[in-house]
Amino acid sequence: MTALIPVDFAATDIDAIKDMEGRLAIFVPPAGTLDATAKRVNRLTRGSIARAVSGDAFEKLEDGAAMVLSYPVNIPAEAVIIVKLARRPTVGEARKAGATLAKQAGTTKVHALCGNLRRAHELAYGMILRAYEYTDQKTAEKTAHEGASFVVNAPDDVKAAFDGLDALAEGVFFTRDLVNMPANVLTTTEFAKQLSDLKDLGLKVEVLEEKDLEKLGMGSLLCVGQGSDSPSKVVVMEWNGGSKGDKPFAFVGKGVVFDTGGISLKPAAGMEDMTMDMGGAGVVAGVMKAIAKRKAKANVVGLVGLVENMPSGNAVRPGDVVTSMKGDTIEVINTDAEGRLVLADVLWYAQERFEPLGMINLATLTGAIVIGLGHENAGVFSNNDALANAFLKAANVEEEGAWRMPMGKAYDDKLKSRIADMQNVGGRPAGSITAAQFLQRFVKPETPWIHLDIAGVASVKEETSFAPKGATGWGVRALNRLIMDNFEGE
Repeated sequence: MTALIPVDFAATDIDAIKDMEGRLAIFVPPAGTLDATAKRVNRLTRGSIARAVSGDAFEKLEDGAAMVLSYPVNIPAEAVIIVKLARRPTVGEARKAGATLAKQAGTTKVHALCGNLRRAHELAYGMILRAYEYTDQKTAEKTAHEGASFVVNAPDDVKAAFDGLDALAEGVFFTRDLVNMPANVLTTTEFAKQLSDLKDLGLKVEVLEEKDLEKLGMGSLLCVGQGSDSPSKVVVMEWNGGSKGDKPFAFVGKGVVFDTGGISLKPAAGMEDMTMDMGGAGVVAGVMKAIAKRKAKANVVGLVGLVENMPSGNAVRPGDVVTSMKGDTIEVINTDAEGRLVLADVLWYAQERFEPLGMINLATLTGAIVIGLGHENAGVFSNNDALANAFLKAANVEEEGAWRMPMGKAYDDKLKSRIADMQNVGGRPAGSITAAQFLQRFVKPETPWIHLDIAGVASVKEETSFAPKGATGWGVRALNRLIMDNFEGE
């Protein structure tokens, strides 16, 4: 898996600046005043920093953005990165500045001269997140990242504040790697193996095979994968970091490793993007890794349904009726509305086995949510205001876009079937909402629940603040924050 760039925290040494190679980074507030380290760089470079920050180019920079002085005189550093940043930045501003460093530095060593800059640990975290690059399928020789040294006045305090952020970044990277992997690499079997390897972190991992799923009556999930040579699986990950006997919080993820649409075949154009249709399971995997790495004081379970949706002589057909684990029958109107069929059985199983105190499922479920919210926000559907508000607060803190969507009986009525208990689609209008209504039928009334439709945010064509184009890892940070702020003991 993709490794984090190496970072360290060192004590400020004004005299050592003159010998630093690679790239120097200094942080200058909008007013243009220089701290002690920036003044030292300015003197060494014969006033070039003062001239730069007094010009129009610096004034026009957004907070967290940077200008670069290449090959500065009188010092061995190949460049000085001047980042516009308040001395007491917000968390978001500090992380954005860190991301700027990652983009400006490339793989070259960075000496970030922070001095007494507040939230230097968040600066480091932002840089790590943005320095991600997926290269597993490239054969060109890879250049190792030289990393970054954050030069601060109180390194021990900054190290302590940084504790746990590296674990969270590893969870984000795990999600990104899984979502970026091509489908011939990340088969259902390989996905299950990747998750089984998390046992090394203290997670209890169990893989349910097709014969186990048949015994459980998961006809809804199994019908999706029956046209593929890849076996369908459900993987259960348990982290027991809380009090013994306390009910866990549950995450459930859709893991369609490739989605052709089945017999209701998708158009050829863009089908290659359907390697990301396991994004929900990828987020669950990343959250569970982060929770285990930082040894969260909570009981959390993660369950993912792993299938491949392929057309074949054995594939489920439009018009077929299948029976879910709950016992409800489902008329399959469209085999490309397969994610909800997978989640239905895993949601029910999670409740029957664990009786969770709350449950959130994630899925790249509908194109309709992309039409409604674009690539800026995930759709949030819930039966519980308290849980929904807690999640939205966590997402806001982590600056991961999320927007609550409506639900109601009128939408649910669109799922009526003439020959079965329900059908799996409700027509084009309000497509993301009727999909959520379908899932709610497999959520017990007493279970606080959220459905996150992440079709627009899991993988994108343009770079984001903290990721290059491709997989974003959206949701790992927000869900980890939700657990940390609401479900961990002292």
